[in-house]
Amino acid sequence: MMVSNNGGASWSPLNADTAKGLPKGPWGRVETVFAPSDPKRVYAFVESIRSALYVSDDGGRTFEERDRSRNMVWRPFYFSRIEVDPTNADRLFKMNLRMIVSQDGGKSFADSAGGSHADWHAVWINPENPKHLIGGDDGGLWISYDGGNKWWKGSNLPISQFYHVSVDDKDPYQVYGGLQDNSCWVGDSEYPGGITNSRWENLYGGDGFWAYADPADANFAYVEAQGGTIGRVNRTTLEAHDIQPKAGFKEKLRFNWNTPIALSPNERGTIYIGSQFLFRSRDHGTTWDRISPDLSTNNPAQQQQEKSGGITVDNSAAEMHTTIYSISESPKAAGLIWVGTDDGNVQLTRDGGKAWTNVTKNLKLGPDNWISWVEASRHDPATAYVAVDRHTYGDMTPHVFRTTDYGKTWRPLIGPATAGVRGYAHVVKEDRLDPKILFVGTEMGLFVSRDGGGAWEAFKPNEFPGVAVRDIAVAAQGDDLVLATHGRGLWIIDDISPLRALTPEVTASDVTLIPSAPVQQRIVGNGGWAEGDASYAGENPVDGAVITYFQKSRHVIGRMKLEIVDAHGNVVDELPTSKSKGINRVVWSMHTKPPQVPPAASIAGRSTQGERFLPGTYTVRLTKAGQVTTMPLDVRLDRRATFTMADRQAQFAAAERVKGLFARMSTLVAGLNAIRAQTDALEADSATTAAIRESAGKLSERANALRKQVVATTEGGAITGEERLRENMDFVYGAITSTEGAPTAYQLARIDALERELKEVEAGFAALRDGDAKRLNINLAHAGRPPIDLTAVAFEPDEARGGPVAALVRGLVGTRFFGSYGALRGSGEKD
Repeated sequence: MMVSNNGGASWSPLNADTAKGLPKGPWGRVETVFAPSDPKRVYAFVESIRSALYVSDDGGRTFEERDRSRNMVWRPFYFSRIEVDPTNADRLFKMNLRMIVSQDGGKSFADSAGGSHADWHAVWINPENPKHLIGGDDGGLWISYDGGNKWWKGSNLPISQFYHVSVDDKDPYQVYGGLQDNSCWVGDSEYPGGITNSRWENLYGGDGFWAYADPADANFAYVEAQGGTIGRVNRTTLEAHDIQPKAGFKEKLRFNWNTPIALSPNERGTIYIGSQFLFRSRDHGTTWDRISPDLSTNNPAQQQQEKSGGITVDNSAAEMHTTIYSISESPKAAGLIWVGTDDGNVQLTRDGGKAWTNVTKNLKLGPDNWISWVEASRHDPATAYVAVDRHTYGDMTPHVFRTTDYGKTWRPLIGPATAGVRGYAHVVKEDRLDPKILFVGTEMGLFVSRDGGGAWEAFKPNEFPGVAVRDIAVAAQGDDLVLATHGRGLWIIDDISPLRALTPEVTASDVTLIPSAPVQQRIVGNGGWAEGDASYAGENPVDGAVITYFQKSRHVIGRMKLEIVDAHGNVVDELPTSKSKGINRVVWSMHTKPPQVPPAASIAGRSTQGERFLPGTYTVRLTKAGQVTTMPLDVRLDRRATFTMADRQAQFAAAERVKGLFARMSTLVAGLNAIRAQTDALEADSATTAAIRESAGKLSERANALRKQVVATTEGGAITGEERLRENMDFVYGAITSTEGAPTAYQLARIDALERELKEVEAGFAALRDGDAKRLNINLAHAGRPPIDLTAVAFEPDEARGGPVAALVRGLVGTRFFGSYGALRGSGEKD
């Protein structure tokens, strides 16, 4: 600890010899803080043989030892931060496992962490209101309004740190992952209303690392905390059984902080875990077989975990070394297992662990390496990949290797001179279908090669940030890539299949449509609820058919048009195009246009969206400056659907029938409004005779009376309470389109009843037009005035789509909007 009294021009040491009251050395970590309201008050936390808080009231010339309780000196090399109330020199907070607070200048402390997480690192005290605090611990960001008694969590920050990720085979699949100091979790890959925090389930405790659904029994999951603490959790009762292999007589098993576990791709229910030895269980962890010798270097100099490199001993499992760090069994050859260690070894067995070969020397790496990943090829038993992390030795560059001969020789795919890759490497994965497509996650982002590692480029779909990618899961469902990141939580990149289509022929063409797998019309369900702005909700996959095309360069000259054509050659939709260079994606909602609904005082909310087109084979037609490109688009039912194609056809026919009735209703109201507008103009015209003015007024009233039978007319915002023909038709339309099964008999009967009511109003309009309106026109002709136009029945389509979307959403009090905005309004391109 040093002090300067001349603005930093010179410094003097503060220690037991120069400042009375300070402890004798050696010292470790030191935190020094002046009280903002009293510069003579100095607080110093000193890690030493007698770690404690020291306080000076004379600007640092002398100190007095104050608190040295366990909460004060908890892991002093790690926790030392002190914050002093800007308005009160006697009030200070100390960061520890729990945050503690003193009101008497450090003489005594009390817990101030309340219901927060643990491992506090920072707190901000509002200088204008010291009861207002914002704090940060290993669980996130916290806010207090009462000086630190109670804390509210900022649950809207997507900043979590996942070590690993896996997916199950449910539909939709669930995502499993382990969070730094925040347990293992499982959540949805999609959920109506968004994937909110409430959709995530805590499975275990401690620092979360690996988590898998048990492929042999979906009611169970394997989860892991630091130091290889592995459990098998019953997903129904949430009971967790400790299944970690235990040491033998006078033996120590060395489990890494981030101990690898791996599921066998060849034997359902078989699981591996590594200490310095590789263990295998074929009965869900009830018993374990040790199937290897010590696969690390077993260097005793790197096994001093019960000693300290400084002053305070800390043996939390993070210090464990010479351990297995990565395990991968070949899906093409049972018993062919690769192992990488944190001290640089790469080991291989081809007979289930009976014999092992150390292939490390063939990598030609030299000393000081950490094997961050080993990956057996999905396609070839002789092929494997290794990622090497050397950042703790000062080498911040990525290193990735591949062997195609069981480790006899290795080819570097990424090294210090590789263009297009930044950050040391954490993980390498092959595409599930194309072995030439490789993904590498580094400390600086996600990178892809489409030619087997010859060339690399950053992969940033949907503006993926340059954060650390620690693990990658390749989901068969939807061809998704699921990423575990340090800093932005879990990401799902929807449908990576277009990467496989980027052949040299495609990338050389001006524009090419890229075929996709058959598109499911996923069932739309309800879910979610208002949680305020302090809650995060993950995005769902797009609700529509994703159309992908590649452009060699940005489109500039000429019209670009993207159309959907049905099996009969009819253009059923035209979509806005993206004109960017490279891969472009446009979403077709697969929805018809909304009904043409007559304007009214209320919103016909259910009619803001058209029903889905029927499944079948469509054609995507892209026209660029006269050049036409086409491809088929196969649209299918949701594979979870219990309804049939015949049900869908019945639903579609019913919805189209209602839309036809809406169109008749719109024509009717447009005609009535035309009569009202013209007769009202006659009434307001001073040149109109009294007799004609009287006839016009009565005609307007009768037209308005008919209109009131069709639409709500009382002004009152989005919801007026009036239920007229339009509103009742909207209800039945919503009932039919809310599900894609066949309409019920009573829904069809309701359509019949409403059509009868509509016919009555249409007959009333015809009688009005052929009676009072004609008589008025005769009188107008006698008066030398132009007649009212009985054919003026046009209406604005934009005003006949159920109402403005924004108003609809504002009217959904206390709910989330479940529909697809893309189906309600067009969107322009986004480069």
